[in-house]
Amino acid sequence: MFKNEAEKIIVGVGGKENIIALTHCVTRLRFVLQNETLVDKESLENLDDVKGIFSANGQFQIVIGPKVEKLYDEVMTQTNLNVMSKEEVKSVAAEVNLNPLQKMIKVLGDVFVPILPAIVTAGLLMGLNNLLTNPGIFFTKSVIEAYPTIADLSSMINTIANTSFQFLPALITWSTVKYFKGSPLLGIVLGLVFVHPDLMNAWNYGQAVTTGDIPQWTIFGFSIAKMGLQAQVLPALVSGYVLAKIEIWLRKRIPETIQLLVVAPVAILVTSVLTFVLIAPVTIAIGNTIVEAIVWLFNKIPFLGGIAYGIGLAPLVVTGMHHAFLPVHIQLMANGGDYIWPIGVMSSLAQGSAAIAMNFLIKDKKLKGVGLTAGLSAYMGITEPAMFGINLKYKFPFLVAISTSGLVGGFMAMQHITATSVGISGIPGFLSIPFEFWPSFFVCMALSCLISFGATYFYGKFRFTTKEYE
Repeated sequence: MFKNEAEKIIVGVGGKENIIALTHCVTRLRFVLQNETLVDKESLENLDDVKGIFSANGQFQIVIGPKVEKLYDEVMTQTNLNVMSKEEVKSVAAEVNLNPLQKMIKVLGDVFVPILPAIVTAGLLMGLNNLLTNPGIFFTKSVIEAYPTIADLSSMINTIANTSFQFLPALITWSTVKYFKGSPLLGIVLGLVFVHPDLMNAWNYGQAVTTGDIPQWTIFGFSIAKMGLQAQVLPALVSGYVLAKIEIWLRKRIPETIQLLVVAPVAILVTSVLTFVLIAPVTIAIGNTIVEAIVWLFNKIPFLGGIAYGIGLAPLVVTGMHHAFLPVHIQLMANGGDYIWPIGVMSSLAQGSAAIAMNFLIKDKKLKGVGLTAGLSAYMGITEPAMFGINLKYKFPFLVAISTSGLVGGFMAMQHITATSVGISGIPGFLSIPFEFWPSFFVCMALSCLISFGATYFYGKFRFTTKEYE
């Protein structure tokens, strides 16, 4: 059934000799190609099952939709390529096409994407807890004040929600060590060391600095802060990398007969000491500097900061570089509130609204309806179908959407709206916003949808001819 379509895709990407590797995700075929200039984009875009094409992170990606797995199987059959996992294909792409900056972004994405479900789940549960504990949402009193019998249920939800952030170093070190080919279990152990109950909780560090009551280890006359790394991102990331490299180095040099007795204990001990002595102080200082710069910008020139992030986020999503901001989100939340994540919600809504507006303009039977489904997907935080399937194809909807999210982002920044967690973007995004910001946040959501939809529709209607949508 998919034989002819698969043949045309293979020819369209430059022939099977041009294909180095292939994998797929939920909606896309992901090719690593020898030479992307050999791709016949026009012929690919004219195929019935192709919803869009783009290149990102060293991979040429073809948006297919639900049929992607069947097409993937047929392409693999016709090309006799070796089956590879997404991670293996990403590694191949990194070696073939990526420059140093792209490689760094790829590392951040590959480390943080696997732990994203835990962080998003925590954000949604924290939003649910906010619904139960904040007064004025459903009643003049909070839900648990109106119904005291569920107070402990709220407390339980809060405990579950906070777990991902309390033990965040363990999640990051696990994913980092795994990515760099070390033993993931050792990564977990290392991360748990950093949140050991004997260490001072990082949440209390600010108060301890004020009182001068920071616990210390004194070793050979040197004082080392006895501080945990709860919610710290950079120290866990760097220490996970160091642990993986030390472990691999030891395994190459220690006889197999005694590796169990030597490799893990030495790797954990050396990495832990290096982290407490050097890695943690340096990376915490770097992280705090980044956070302070963002906070300064949003306090002193909020409109400029909001515009810059609102305009820049969607192009970053196109390139995959948006993953680099996840550590920044976490660090901002640990320092009291995330200024930039709420603007990302506006970007999702603007892209979705532009795609929906295009649904009323497009005459092409193949694309008719794609705008609506892609727009609704963006409203739930998944913007790629809207951007790659519709907005980038016609260009002006994408420009309208990023301009809208920039303007609304600037207005939002002036209201100093912050998020307390990273949840699902789009309409459910309000769950991550403190209740006192809801009125302003809902206004911004409405503006993002209305401005993006209206500007896209009316510009498209009066600027373009009917033939350009066929």
